[in-house]
Amino acid sequence: MMPITETVKHLIIINVLIFLCMLLSIYPQALEVFGLYGFQDPNFRWFQLFTNMFVNGNILQILFNMYALYSLGSTLEHFWGQHKFMFFYISCGIGAGLISNVINQVFQINPISFVYGSTGAIFGLLIAFGFMFPEAGLMFFFIPYPIKAKYFIPGIIALDLVFSFGLGPIIHGDGRFEHIGGALVGFIMMSFWKKNQYKN
Repeated sequence: MMPITETVKHLIIINVLIFLCMLLSIYPQALEVFGLYGFQDPNFRWFQLFTNMFVNGNILQILFNMYALYSLGSTLEHFWGQHKFMFFYISCGIGAGLISNVINQVFQINPISFVYGSTGAIFGLLIAFGFMFPEAGLMFFFIPYPIKAKYFIPGIIALDLVFSFGLGPIIHGDGRFEHIGGALVGFIMMSFWKKNQYKN
């Protein structure tokens, strides 16, 4: 596994510090302040589209997200550089929250939804990794051998879609469309970059 890169390290530190502030009751209201409310909710603020990706609500969420950020993000930052990686990560995070809110608003699924966490941005990184390293092996928690990214990543996305439209309200809560949004933004950005790379 590639050594951790600078931007990824700083992102992990920010996420962990905010989580510890909530866990240790130093700033227990961080989730309510920085999480993303639905557009119709009186607590909605535009800055939450940015801040919600740094707030993780429980230990499993932050462990999964930070491990994925370390393993996927360090590889991508190594090849892209700090600025391109940061632009991609933040774009996927903001896009994930925005798409989630728009879907909930337009289809009146839950106009006063509340979402938070890095998972939308992480799904964008998954898509990027699949574009760049389709033959690379990725490990899942309970599978003892690596699976090629070109099979692993579509499988993860498909499972998330099934859970989102089936068990979504139980498993993902209001954030079930945030994962899909992050993956969609990642796919659009990678498709655009790949197309322009071939042109140049």
